[in-house]
Amino acid sequence: MILNLAVSLDGFIAGPHGEYDWCLADADYGMTNFLNSIDAVVMGGKSYRLLLQYGAPYPEYTNYVFTRTEKSTPYANVVFTGEDIPEFVEALKEKEGKNIWLFGGAEIIHPLLENDLVDELMLSVHPLLLGEGLPLFRKLNERKTFKLMDSITYPSGLVQLYYKK
Repeated sequence: MILNLAVSLDGFIAGPHGEYDWCLADADYGMTNFLNSIDAVVMGGKSYRLLLQYGAPYPEYTNYVFTRTEKSTPYANVVFTGEDIPEFVEALKEKEGKNIWLFGGAEIIHPLLENDLVDELMLSVHPLLLGEGLPLFRKLNERKTFKLMDSITYPSGLVQLYYKK
């Protein structure tokens, strides 16, 4: 499972009102290659609702959405679940297939990190300070160690960091 997302220099993944307008979208930033390496997307209900503004969420992939509110969808590639997040993801990781993208949000990132179910981090660090917003990481019960595998600096100032467990 790969956590791949944008983060501000001060560690926020969304602005104070949940906005993402600060994310650079002027280049591919490796997303095409990344998307070719996955076949499933895992996200929370808030992330799912955000993606709906742009149409069907990642139609090429199965999207697993952890939600307590949504019950039905017009999209055949979307699966809603209210199951225990770590248990569900453990079972999903046992299935044959490519990588799983942990899209977010913060509500599901935390329990997956806490239960050592995130294998890789791909953090696109954007060159700005938001000052406030939704933090990427919360307090963990124990230290989690990752090894830096690669870093790419783009002309825009975005730095992509790739870590593995």
